[in-house]
Amino acid sequence: MAHINLKEITLIVGVVTACYWNSLFCGFVFDDVSAILDNKDLHPSTPLKTLFQNDFWGTPMSEERSHKSYRPLTVLTFRLNYLFSELKPMSYHLLNMILHAVVTIIFLKVCKLFLDSRSSVIASLLFAVHPIHTEAVTGVVGRAELLSSIFFLAAFLSYTKSKGPNNSIVWTPIALTVFLVAVATLCKEQGITVVGICCVYEVFIAQGYTLPLLCTTAGQFLRGKSSIPFSMLQTLVKLIVLMFSTLLLVVIRVQIIQSQLPVFTSLPSPSTPGLHHPSLQFTLRFDNPAAVSPTPTRQLTFNYLLPVNAWLLLNPSELCCDWTMGTIPLIESFLDIRNVATFTFFCFLGALGVFSLRYPSNSSKTVLMALCLMALPFIPASNLFFPVGFVVAERVLYVPSMGFCILVAHGWHKISNKSVFKKLSWVCLSLVVFTHALKTIHRNWDWESEYTLFMSALKVNKNNAKLWNNVGHALENEKNFERALKYFLQATHVQPDDIGAHMNVGRTYKNLNRTKEAEESYMMAKSLMPQIIPGKKYAARIAPNHLNVYINLANLIRADESRLEEADQLYRQAISMRPDFKQAYISRGELLLKMNKPFKAKEAYLKALELDRNNADLWYNLAIVQIELKEPNEALKNFNRALELNPKHKLALFNSGILMQESGEVKLRPEARKRLLSYINEEPQDANGYFNLGMLAMDDKKDSEAEMWMKKAIKLQPDFRSALFNLALLYSQTAKELLALPVLEELLKYYPDHIKGLILKGDILMNQKKDILGAKKCFEKILEMDPRNVQGKHNLCVVYFEEKDLLKAERCLLETLALAPHEEYIQRHLNIVRDKISASSLIEQPIFPVSKTSGNKIPTENAREIRSEPRPTQVIKTSDNKSSSKTNKQLGKDTDSETPHKTTKEIKEIEKKRVAALKRLEEIERILNGE
Repeated sequence: MAHINLKEITLIVGVVTACYWNSLFCGFVFDDVSAILDNKDLHPSTPLKTLFQNDFWGTPMSEERSHKSYRPLTVLTFRLNYLFSELKPMSYHLLNMILHAVVTIIFLKVCKLFLDSRSSVIASLLFAVHPIHTEAVTGVVGRAELLSSIFFLAAFLSYTKSKGPNNSIVWTPIALTVFLVAVATLCKEQGITVVGICCVYEVFIAQGYTLPLLCTTAGQFLRGKSSIPFSMLQTLVKLIVLMFSTLLLVVIRVQIIQSQLPVFTSLPSPSTPGLHHPSLQFTLRFDNPAAVSPTPTRQLTFNYLLPVNAWLLLNPSELCCDWTMGTIPLIESFLDIRNVATFTFFCFLGALGVFSLRYPSNSSKTVLMALCLMALPFIPASNLFFPVGFVVAERVLYVPSMGFCILVAHGWHKISNKSVFKKLSWVCLSLVVFTHALKTIHRNWDWESEYTLFMSALKVNKNNAKLWNNVGHALENEKNFERALKYFLQATHVQPDDIGAHMNVGRTYKNLNRTKEAEESYMMAKSLMPQIIPGKKYAARIAPNHLNVYINLANLIRADESRLEEADQLYRQAISMRPDFKQAYISRGELLLKMNKPFKAKEAYLKALELDRNNADLWYNLAIVQIELKEPNEALKNFNRALELNPKHKLALFNSGILMQESGEVKLRPEARKRLLSYINEEPQDANGYFNLGMLAMDDKKDSEAEMWMKKAIKLQPDFRSALFNLALLYSQTAKELLALPVLEELLKYYPDHIKGLILKGDILMNQKKDILGAKKCFEKILEMDPRNVQGKHNLCVVYFEEKDLLKAERCLLETLALAPHEEYIQRHLNIVRDKISASSLIEQPIFPVSKTSGNKIPTENAREIRSEPRPTQVIKTSDNKSSSKTNKQLGKDTDSETPHKTTKEIKEIEKKRVAALKRLEEIERILNGE
């Protein structure tokens, strides 16, 4: 076996780097979204054993929706990337580039088994620069091809060492081959096809048999004229060991997928955001139309796909990331001119096959191995033996292109040996390598973003509705809804029965606030769904992303309070079509909560949890329902379960912290503070987190800390009503009333109708600034907004007394007493005014100052009773047209509503203040009566 030298390695690494340097600046696109961004198996919090229980996309192999692509070692390398750089794409692309260089170097070593040194380098260079590889190298998910190819070639190289002196068997390389085949298969399924190449190598290369010789030997043995030669028996033993090992690997693989093939549906392909990849289910009718076509259309089309793939290797000028749907029209007749290409391809392939099997020359052996490398690894993706979820996929040509490059290098070698063509052959070769390298560099930029990728695909093919949809998604992600709508509408024109396209149109209309058109589009998509026939069992397989049409339509119409029952009916219809449709239960639970049916909402969330107990959002939503059901202890337990599954679940951190704070239990306050601190670390720009830390500090009597948090909340949100009021209240309670005034001015600038702020301001103006006129304006404004406000009315009476207008004060107190006849302090004040009127002498001393202890109403207004922190009363909503729930930004932004349910401790504090206020009033009365 020839060895490779440092110069050759340097040349290959340099060429690969030159061709793929710009791939480092590409992002995660197309299938990368599911394999990387949405795959929880990459996270360190996920146990390593889970990688060996889930498919390539992170879905448990036991689930029906699993893609059944079992590639745990590839996912493991993604996880290593995540540990190094989390979700920064550069490291992922860099590793892919390195792996492509490694594959090319090993391929060079394989080439030297069949080609001379110069031709081997040429074959390797062609492989390094071929543009067909951009999907496998620049697309991050193509790593499965790269890793599998490394072990694929290593297994073959190991097997070539299994022949010892005198044709003896060396078992160690065979054992290593079996191991490497298993590893290659754990990277990608096609790795197992190397066993077929090893068998061909053993028979026709290592043993030097030809097809005529094998036929002659077999004929003589069957006629009893001769026995099988010992060397042939040894060959049979090796082949039997290889085949048995392969069978064992296949059995294990079948057990892993639980004897189930991927679920195929007859519905249109996923055309919703994040679902333009095969991570959920195959949809054959659109993704691979020939697979569900009748005979002979199916056979004619699938056979035609072979010359199509060969042409992509020969002329990679027009490359496309997605060849599904209408990219390649079906061949429905023997008279279709494309059948000529199929016939020509098979004739050429047959001629090469006969040449390679008939003659024992080195040239025929080289051609035979090249044909094997082209054909055998391609068989799983050929559709000839079982249907797959695509028509053509450039990434699956990564290994077959090795055989193609060997054929080209071998042909070039034959031509260049003839002096008349030598210079021309070098010129042509240089031109091919150079143009291929330029095409590869240019093609890499197509993978920079989803928009560039799908726009480049549309230049090649305008008959694929999925491409129009995906360009629309890319524009939608940039909030360019008007342009996105044009592409989605074009998708419906190209493929009128594409459910996903109509859903996309509906969602975009909704984003443009054109609800009528949105509903019409959703209804069109719904009409394309299989309809339930009364009296017959519904048994069609429906992909969850298609059932989102019911979710989206229900989410749209539920904005109308009169159509809530209609929305609920849509959720129930989706559940009837797929009882395991988790998102339908989640959305229905949210609606039932809105319909004030918390018990039914609880049932919906419990059903969803039966389907997925590892979903932190579900535990969070259940906790919200239990708060509505007045079950705070159970709610806290479920918040804790959500945080066990996702320690950084922002809403669970926030709302559980508030729940602990509101419980009034001192022992829970440290944990509440810890969770709120964790929340602001996750959401440093959310003023609500700082505000609630401030409220917690006020509970703990940490006034300076409370002031700091309130100021931070106001800095982030200058019009934060509750933070402004409570900061002013904090100042007033800590004898810093004059500092409270500018804060109240700021509050009333944003909210001039803030009654409690006006009361507090009037109180400070009256008692601290002695500004009776200013206080009077505050109280009069309150009564303009709310004539029945007892606090404002009573305090205005105090102002009249200070103005020495006793008769007006008397009338005012009478009116106040009519509003609150059970308040003793009002009657007592009225009696004092009347006594002073009858005495006709005014004591130059305030009868009853407006203070924070006048009765039980002012203290409750000025006390820290107004907690406008977001209460956990909403659930995590379903994002329109998505298949998984998303976390809302922030529940219940700052409102001015009073907390409807006070804790026992707060009630006791208010009662204490009421008693103290009454005592002060009694003292004032004694002074006024001269006691």
